Amino acid sequence: MKKLKYLAIALTLVEVILVAALALDVLFARESASAYSYSPAYYAAPADNSDSSSYAPSPQATYSLDDSYPADRWGVTKIEAPQAWQITRGDQSCIVAVLDTGINKDNPDLADRVVAEVNLTDSPTSDDLYGHGTHMAGTIAAIAPECRLMNVKVADDAGRCEASVVARGIIWAVDHGAKVINISLSMKASTDLEEAVNYAWSQGAILIAAAGNKGGSEPSYPAYYVNCFAVAGTNENNSLALLSSYGDWVDVAAPGFNIYSELPQNQYGYKTGTSAAGAHVSGVAALVFSVAEDGNGNGAVNDEVRWAIENSCTPIAVDGVGQGLVNAFQALTETVSSPSL
Repeated sequence: MKKLKYLAIALTLVEVILVAALALDVLFARESASAYSYSPAYYAAPADNSDSSSYAPSPQATYSLDDSYPADRWGVTKIEAPQAWQITRGDQSCIVAVLDTGINKDNPDLADRVVAEVNLTDSPTSDDLYGHGTHMAGTIAAIAPECRLMNVKVADDAGRCEASVVARGIIWAVDHGAKVINISLSMKASTDLEEAVNYAWSQGAILIAAAGNKGGSEPSYPAYYVNCFAVAGTNENNSLALLSSYGDWVDVAAPGFNIYSELPQNQYGYKTGTSAAGAHVSGVAALVFSVAEDGNGNGAVNDEVRWAIENSCTPIAVDGVGQGLVNAFQALTETVSSPSL
């Protein structure tokens, strides 16, 4: 009987260790809040509305500039960006606005790419003290290296934002020449936000938004709006990334698991979430914008860009991810022969 008792205790300890290990795996795989919606009456919980870890990357997630670029940035290879560069590496006239926590001013890979910036938060600086916006900007620049960036700080130094501020950021970005607007944020629905999205589209810009990290089909905003590109996240096996939202309102999917990119203080690290997936699509959109022509004579090319991206996706065996996995090379190929819309 004593042996059975000791065996039961041992098995219980093993279960506790396994559960603890699983919890740690999940913790390291997630970002700690891409940005939270908040108002005096509402503060979103991190698990509902965020990507993965904390601002400072763990030692295991930090790399130097000397590490292998293709191996670390698996998402860039997955969407066939290197093949796309045979057609174009982007164009300096194409500006991608990053509506986020800012872009680090001291990062050597990004500082020279930023052509305009604005701080719409109560932070004393437009710099990225949180680490999310820099990570998104790094992924976009890795895919469209010749395009330029616009730093539109709409989330504060704790990663929080309000829909009204994001709406102002969208309008500011469009009025200052942005053609692609990356919104790796998720928040509640807002009339001001939807109107800003529609304004941007009417002015010829394309908006890319993260589908959110709620692990279900509940809509996220602004991704849910018709004139916004909703992006789910996938892993290296073309399965849905950890906690990625999905649904019939999602347009496409892109790499969003263990994505390696720039961080403040000249650091590099991994983040997981649909924020990173959206950044991949924004990079692709910037490439397509660089070669797109107005095929239907409506005075804009954002409709041609969206059509090319959606109609060149690689189908994957996952429900609720729209047309499938984005493919930069095929999107550019489609652009050359885009029909009148």
